[in-house]
Amino acid sequence: MHIRTGIRLALALAVLGPVSTALAASEEDFKAAYAKAEALDKQSTAMKTHWTTTSNALKAAKKAADAGKFDEAIKHAHEAEALANASIHQAQDEEKNWTKAVIR
Repeated sequence: MHIRTGIRLALALAVLGPVSTALAASEEDFKAAYAKAEALDKQSTAMKTHWTTTSNALKAAKKAADAGKFDEAIKHAHEAEALANASIHQAQDEEKNWTKAVIR
């Protein structure tokens, strides 16, 4: 249950995004958001906790940016960042709490 709450919070923050994205976003804004999301995605992959939905969000971000829709691209990059963070936190929670699920 704790993991689901964290995932919901992460996704809500991704959808809302930072206040600065309310203004017209630039290519530089997108590149920064994408780089952050991509780094977290690589971290989750290294931890073997990668979610395919993160890759889908990154692809959508790249596609929107290629079309010059930087507001939309940043929204997808924030979504990817939130998903990568959630997958990392899930793995950390499971690593910490797995013994509670073991039948003794």
